[in-house]
Amino acid sequence: MTKKDYYDVLGVNRKSNSQEIKSAYRKLAKKYHPDTNPGDKKAEQLFKEVTEAYNVLSDGEKRKLYDQFGHAAFDGSMGSDPNQYAEKEHFWKSSGTNGSHAEYYYSGNMDDLFGDMFGGFFHGRRHFGFDDDSYYDDFYENQGSLDLTSEISVSFKEAALGCEKIIALKGERSDSLAVKIPAGINEGQSVRLRGKGRAGRNGKSGDLLIKVHILQDKRYTRDGRDVFITQSIPYTTAILGGETEFDTLYGPVKCKIPAGSQPGSRLRLKNKGIVSMKNKDSYGDEYVTLQISVPKNISEREKTLLKELRDIENKKTANKRTA
Repeated sequence: MTKKDYYDVLGVNRKSNSQEIKSAYRKLAKKYHPDTNPGDKKAEQLFKEVTEAYNVLSDGEKRKLYDQFGHAAFDGSMGSDPNQYAEKEHFWKSSGTNGSHAEYYYSGNMDDLFGDMFGGFFHGRRHFGFDDDSYYDDFYENQGSLDLTSEISVSFKEAALGCEKIIALKGERSDSLAVKIPAGINEGQSVRLRGKGRAGRNGKSGDLLIKVHILQDKRYTRDGRDVFITQSIPYTTAILGGETEFDTLYGPVKCKIPAGSQPGSRLRLKNKGIVSMKNKDSYGDEYVTLQISVPKNISEREKTLLKELRDIENKKTANKRTA
């Protein structure tokens, strides 16, 4: 199959400077990267093509050869040594559960390029997938951090109360690890597993840093260590006062409702919020915003009583006007 012109692949012209080539590649690589197109073979092929084109056009010497001889400069037909640039290259590899794999070669400062593209997520590290479909090895660099990074999502309550997750790692070794998520962890904080990173030449291993993402909850929201919910109470309880059961992270609790409570009133449930990660005896509070529940259907007896109450209220209003 005839190879496409590298300039056409990146959508640039032969007069484009290095920054224009880099910008074009960054945009296309982010679009077709396997992390954003899992299982998409067409995107994987396009990612390979734009990477191959960038590998040549981003290197001054290679670009000169390509401009002069085209693809023949690198396909061996001119007797060129394909390994002459090997010391500048790094590679990314993707492997699927069916045993297939593909390798993509890069040259230049990949920390700079992919740090811009992916917010530093791949900066000298490897990402482990948590599903059974695929995994991605990051860029193996000669001089990179031995630490690895990954991410995990937990529910609101799991983050608040703590939990244990089993994660499957695939890479230089296949392994399963139990990860303890401490109670009270915040969005974006990381759990460090010491010695579970990349093995170094000196026999020491780096750490595995697992960034925690907290899923949104339908009932609870959080501000620091305080939690907030909204709950309805009967209109009769709002008027007369009484006792109502409220949900908390630690189970239902009963709370007194003051007579005359208004819609939007807020009650504080002390020590029913998030535990402190630094002090296990310190908790935030839960705040309950009251909604008043008005029934759609009532009995004839209730209608009669409410009409009497309405007449009383009307007389009060009339007396105030004449006073």
